[in-house]
Amino acid sequence: MDLLRIHKALADETRLRLMAVLLAVELNVGELVAVFGMGQPRVSRHLKILVEAGLVECRREGLRAYYRAVRQGGGRRYLDCAALFFEALPQHDQDHERAMAAVRERALATRRFFDAVAGQWRDLSREILGDFDLAEELAGRLHPGMIVADLGCGPGELLSRLGESARQVIGVDASPRMLELAGARLAGRSNVSLRLGELEHLPLREAEAQAVTLSLVLHHIDDPHAALAEARRVLAPGGSLLVAEFDRHDNEAMRVKYGDARLGVDEKTLYEWLQTAGFSPRRVDVFPVNQGLTVLIAEAAITE
Repeated sequence: MDLLRIHKALADETRLRLMAVLLAVELNVGELVAVFGMGQPRVSRHLKILVEAGLVECRREGLRAYYRAVRQGGGRRYLDCAALFFEALPQHDQDHERAMAAVRERALATRRFFDAVAGQWRDLSREILGDFDLAEELAGRLHPGMIVADLGCGPGELLSRLGESARQVIGVDASPRMLELAGARLAGRSNVSLRLGELEHLPLREAEAQAVTLSLVLHHIDDPHAALAEARRVLAPGGSLLVAEFDRHDNEAMRVKYGDARLGVDEKTLYEWLQTAGFSPRRVDVFPVNQGLTVLIAEAAITE
């Protein structure tokens, strides 16, 4: 840890304010420009100094760059010690509220997108998956008679398969229109419960489910760490987690047509996410699909 470089980086009011915000949330440059009311070159220059000082990390997703406080190392230890001082900045509350408003707007934009495409989602999915029956592959890995929560259930294709053998299935989605379609598809099923909610704040009790599925969901979420931590919370002891996710790719068109926030997740990163959330990965299987994409299916158990 270069203490002199850190102190030089923070010897500026704008960088102090940036640092305080990035300790709380991850934002892209455009969002930071809106939060602080500054030009993009100025914001980028300050971010570069904070990155070089080891206080901020940049995550690139295709043409976009997202910034947040570093998660580990000497820079993180310094920030943890100084957190109370950042919160005491005169502009902290105003900056924090604007940053959270940007995060809320991003979530609303995602919800509006999925409400708009809900009716076409099944066909859109088939364009990518082709003949690969992902719902059947996931359902076949779970034992009959379980209570299963499908997080980000969409219009209910996987829920329908799970409901054939599960004791109860719980579908959670942030899109009212997706849940409406799922409800129509699963009408008359007494073992199905549909719930509106964010995956980062699940409408489930602690240890309510014996198995959790996340099928091509994490690349749509701003904070996969929070979603996986919630999955861990709602899983009963001995429970199982199934995650299907696209492997890392560079198909930028997926953002526009499918609302992807991330261009897939490589296997190493997926393992790290699972372990950080308190899971022990058991295996990862690989399935090539259309448009040069690959689906990873990870099985994990709660770390005892």
